[in-house]
Amino acid sequence: MSVTLRDGATIMLRPIRPEDERELTALYSGLSPETAYQRFFSVMARLPPDWARILANVDYDKRMAIVAVAPSSRLIGVARYDYDDAAKEAEIALVVQDGWQGKGLGTILLRELLAYAATKGIHRFRAYVLGDNRRMLDLLARTTQVLDRSTERGITSLLLAHLPARDAAGPGGDAAAGGGAP
Repeated sequence: MSVTLRDGATIMLRPIRPEDERELTALYSGLSPETAYQRFFSVMARLPPDWARILANVDYDKRMAIVAVAPSSRLIGVARYDYDDAAKEAEIALVVQDGWQGKGLGTILLRELLAYAATKGIHRFRAYVLGDNRRMLDLLARTTQVLDRSTERGITSLLLAHLPARDAAGPGGDAAAGGGAP
C-alpha cells in the first residue's frame, strides 16, 4: 500500500517478509544511538543475526510486523505486535529511522498495525516505553485508548485498546521509537 507523508514523500507499507533480515540489520545500523536505545532499551554495535531472523519471520496472525519502505527500497520503519495468549493482549513496538521522523510515519505505521490486529480479533495491546520517550507516549495517547499505565525503573507499561482511525484524535504525529520485545 502506498502512503504519502506530510512532506509529500511517498512510501510503501507492506507486511514484513523473511528476506527482510538484511534490511532490518541495515535499518538498525542507521538508527541514532538514542533511537536504538528507545526501541531496544540498549545500544548494540549491530542487530544480532538471530534477532534479525526472528524479527523478520512472523506468522501474520499472532506475530505480525508492517514495514515502511522508502523510494530507495530501504526499510525506514517497522511496527510489530506479538500476541500473548495467556495475557490476552499483544505487545507492540515501533521504530522509525531518524531521518524519517516527524513526518507522520509513526502514526501511519501504528494505525495500520492496530487495524490489521483487529482483523485477527486482537484489541488489547501492551507497550513498554522509556518514561522519557515523550514522542512515543504522546503517539500512543493520540492513537489508542490507554486503559492502564504504570512506571517502574524508568519504563512505562501501558495497557491499550485500539481506537478506529476515525476516532483517533489529533493530527498525525510521529514517534522516535517504541520499546518492547517484539
